Amino acid sequence: MPASLLEHRSRKHATSPNGVHETRSSATASLISRSSFTLDDPIPALPNGDGAKAKGFSELPDKDRRNFLLLVLLYFLQGLPMGLAMGSVPFLLKEHVSYAQMGVFSLAGYPYSLKLLWSPIVDAVWSPKLGRRKSWILPIQALSGMAMLWMSGHAESMMNHAGGNGGANVWGFTWWWFALVFLCATQDIAVDGWALTLLSQENLSYASTAQTVGLTAGQFLSSTIFLAFNSKDFANKWFRAVPLDYGLVTLGGALAASGWLYLIVTVGLAVLKREDLTKNEEGVWDTYKVMGGILKLKNVQALIIVHLIAKIGFQANDGATTLKLIDKGFGQDNLALTVLIDFPFEIGLGYYVGKWSSQYGAMQLWSWAFAGRLLAALVAQVIVWSFPSGGVNIGYLIVAIFGHVFSTFMNTVMFVAVSAFHARIADPVYGGTYMTLLATVSNLGGTFPKFFVLKLIDMLTVASCTPPGKPPASDTLKSPLVTSPFSCVAEPDKTRCTQGGGTCNITMDGYYIVNILCIVVGVLTFWGYIRNTVRSLQALPVRAWRLTPEGTARY
Repeated sequence: MPASLLEHRSRKHATSPNGVHETRSSATASLISRSSFTLDDPIPALPNGDGAKAKGFSELPDKDRRNFLLLVLLYFLQGLPMGLAMGSVPFLLKEHVSYAQMGVFSLAGYPYSLKLLWSPIVDAVWSPKLGRRKSWILPIQALSGMAMLWMSGHAESMMNHAGGNGGANVWGFTWWWFALVFLCATQDIAVDGWALTLLSQENLSYASTAQTVGLTAGQFLSSTIFLAFNSKDFANKWFRAVPLDYGLVTLGGALAASGWLYLIVTVGLAVLKREDLTKNEEGVWDTYKVMGGILKLKNVQALIIVHLIAKIGFQANDGATTLKLIDKGFGQDNLALTVLIDFPFEIGLGYYVGKWSSQYGAMQLWSWAFAGRLLAALVAQVIVWSFPSGGVNIGYLIVAIFGHVFSTFMNTVMFVAVSAFHARIADPVYGGTYMTLLATVSNLGGTFPKFFVLKLIDMLTVASCTPPGKPPASDTLKSPLVTSPFSCVAEPDKTRCTQGGGTCNITMDGYYIVNILCIVVGVLTFWGYIRNTVRSLQALPVRAWRLTPEGTARY
């Protein structure tokens, strides 16, 4: 899930009669207008933050409730193509390509890790006639909808050919999804910024709740629900008296439905919702200079290092465990049931973890979840390794569900806690730039290792197709008869082996090796650097995270 919580654009500053430096942002004023305020104080809480009692949804003003639901809808739309690109398509693509080629497709998620490069343009360039955020949201959503409608007629054929030409065709397939994710990332920048004016200052914390609920629901629909109804096993078991060789919903159908929903909501947003007038006080170049100043802060540099290395320990578990279970025969119907049970936990946790981060230090909570996530990766390996030879039984299914829910729980805690920490340390004067920078680096730490981890799994796996001792009947073969051994590491080769009467024997499974290596790296980096570093960063005073009025580092 994208790690951006709040985006708060920087404002030009003014000095009050009493000499206190203030901004036009009410958030900044509320923090520094107190006579006792000093930059040497501990990091202050945001509204509804540490020590404050959060309002329930029913207690919000009518305007905030309506705008909260609008934000949930916009984040829900964003979650639809993201769920397909990052969840469903990799799962379906595995039938046609190797783990290394799956690593190539993982590059499609990089726009979320690179959006910092163009976020100042989204912030600074807009039309006063449409509004600062609608100037981007309307055309981006319209373009996204049309792109998904076009892809609905081509995505499945491109996926079927992705493994061809020695795996080179996967690049063309990847670039189409890269472009779609790029549009989603651009929409995310604009929606994050709009959240700060749609919601009142005292209820601004609901922006994170809207993001968590909307994105999770959108991704759930386009990944979990889609994969369940795309599975012929699930459809034949629950919806058909006569089994068929295909599911109820195709990838093209899901893209078409998402595309039309995008266009309908975009038209409704253009007609029914007006955006409050705002002024643009800074140019694109000013924002890029602020980024340079933030990057010069030594504490920001330390936090960036933490973000870039923190997720290495979980990459094999996140990227390959589910695929490995399917390889062993877990079944799409069981996978659908597992994630369906997980969904209410994921939705509820997004709300409660925000409360927990108010009671405990955000990075303390993040550290606990880090250790738990390493444990979840180890549990996942045991679950894969102990797959029953006779197939899935009820006891194993319960264990698999527990392992999945536990891993999701830890992932959600880490995501919400670190987002809350970002919101607390970001300089309100340059809040949008600050938040986008931290969120982008956090995303990058979860995307760049995946390519190398999946490629390494293939490199370390040794599997050979053994020809049948006695040739089977020709009418039972779906591929040419296997007459000589060959490597069956890649999924297409494995399929060719089994359909040709051979047996694919795995003598060394790279998944187990790489997952253990990732866990070891996670343990060493956490106890050797990350744990003490985040404790120190959490204890720093406000001054350590602030720029000068000119947008340069204080140190």
